[in-house]
Amino acid sequence: MHEDAHVCFCPLKGVIDVISKKWALLVINAIGNYGRLRFNRLMEELHGISPKTLSETLKELQAEGLIKRESFAEIPPRVEYSLTRDGAELRKSIIPLLKWAATRNTTNKNRCVLTYRKIPAHQVKDTTRKYRERAKK
Repeated sequence: MHEDAHVCFCPLKGVIDVISKKWALLVINAIGNYGRLRFNRLMEELHGISPKTLSETLKELQAEGLIKRESFAEIPPRVEYSLTRDGAELRKSIIPLLKWAATRNTTNKNRCVLTYRKIPAHQVKDTTRKYRERAKK
């Protein structure tokens, strides 16, 4: 095996710990669907998440460098969340996994539950072009 073929999985530990939590990938997808979202809009998108859980998830995703928190000096204060380049790449990387899981030919117990179909963050919007245009700026 060539040294170039060696892949170190050590950096994976931190990000896996964060994104393996229940709401993390849905938060990333929701922000990715819209580009930028405020806390209350995320609450609406993630129907069922508690404010405390959302706040903790956002802090963990920000600490991992997957989302960016931007504060605006306005009254009332305004905070918006967006994906970082790493967050956008992660979202792009997980879409094939989500599609694969959705089309697996297994028992019906693993199929999409109607409850989740009503949650906007449960759907993936293709924003690839939007991110490419934003990265050029």
